Amino acid sequence: MKILVVGGGGREHALSWKIAQSSHTERLFVAPGNGGTELIAENVPIGADDVDRLVEFAIKESIELTVVGPELPLSLGIVDRFEEAGLKIFGPRRESALLETSKAFSKAFMKRHSIPTARYAEFTDLADARAYIEATEGGVVVKADGLAGGKGAIVCPTKEDALRAVEMMLKEKAFGRAGERVIVEELLTGEEASFIVITDGTHIVSFPPAQDHKPVYDGDRGPNTGGMGAYSPAPVITDELREEILRTIIEPTIRGMREEGRPYRGVLYAGLMITDDGPKVLEFNARFGDPEAQPLMVRLRSDLVELLLACVESRLDSLNPEWDPRPALCVVMASSGYPGSYRKGLPIRGLESAERLKDVYIFHSGTARKDGMCVTAGGRVLSVTALGETIEEAKRRCYHAVERISWEGVHYRRDIGDRALKRLKQGGR
Repeated sequence: MKILVVGGGGREHALSWKIAQSSHTERLFVAPGNGGTELIAENVPIGADDVDRLVEFAIKESIELTVVGPELPLSLGIVDRFEEAGLKIFGPRRESALLETSKAFSKAFMKRHSIPTARYAEFTDLADARAYIEATEGGVVVKADGLAGGKGAIVCPTKEDALRAVEMMLKEKAFGRAGERVIVEELLTGEEASFIVITDGTHIVSFPPAQDHKPVYDGDRGPNTGGMGAYSPAPVITDELREEILRTIIEPTIRGMREEGRPYRGVLYAGLMITDDGPKVLEFNARFGDPEAQPLMVRLRSDLVELLLACVESRLDSLNPEWDPRPALCVVMASSGYPGSYRKGLPIRGLESAERLKDVYIFHSGTARKDGMCVTAGGRVLSVTALGETIEEAKRRCYHAVERISWEGVHYRRDIGDRALKRLKQGGR
């Protein structure tokens, strides 16, 4: 098959890496790709948001399956456009992707279908938002309604923090159109986890649970990012809790979308807070997480293309994927200044040395090739991922690889996996 992967981050490199291993794959394209994908596929200089040109390319090259990585093209209706052109594509249609692309839609949907989530209110008027915050006890989270690259949720422990956040969004337009409507919701306490499934609109295949680390600094300090590291499995999700999540969150969501006339097909990612009152939804995503996809693809033993095709062709009940029982851990290496401004074009050293290590996989995010050398080209640059017999071994192996790689101003968290190790030490699964 000729297959096209849309996107250019670490998630897309991991997906492409797994797709390239499939016996179904004859030729693989990635648009636009990065310095890592060009080593395993043919990079195509078309942006992930250029839907017109992507459709033209797919028709011209007789692409037999397209896999959408990031959320932006989903919000632009890429799946609708490809299907209208008679092309097979993996991902939810635009009206279904609203679960991610509009926080207001998502929260209202969960309320309609009694899906556990935080109490909330939505605002477009700054004065109304201020009045609500002044009358609210305890901390809140202020969220931009639209897409903000994973950075549109601001945790506000105090009223002053919350007032500043709504002012940034509604008055200063810090997130542009994405922040013209804001959600103010109660600040839940507990431990976060990522629960990812693939669904054909009726049947569900669940992936092993994972855990992301959003804040830029150790100890979950600093502003939110697109994700600074992840591991799978996440010990906080026990087998019993997994069944509860499927029963109270995933199944009602898929059933509710079908009942509302917008059947959901593709990846459904539930970002959860595991509270004392049970799991509650922080957010839905309409695609694989980044960096959660990296450890998940490393652990997946089955053919990814067969899984994606079964989803597109509504026969997902025929497959039961096999997983490596060993944990995988991913550390994101970022540019100094991220998630703010950062330099590009800095030479990356030590890649070859790190890639030679056993059970280590390096996925590129913000990289490019210049004069035969790999250089930085984004905020999140590399996703170093490793397998181990235990989470502790996976962490040790991963950081051993990370320490071999360098560029001017490289930054990464040093505590990825510590939460899991603490839970396991205390006797939790």
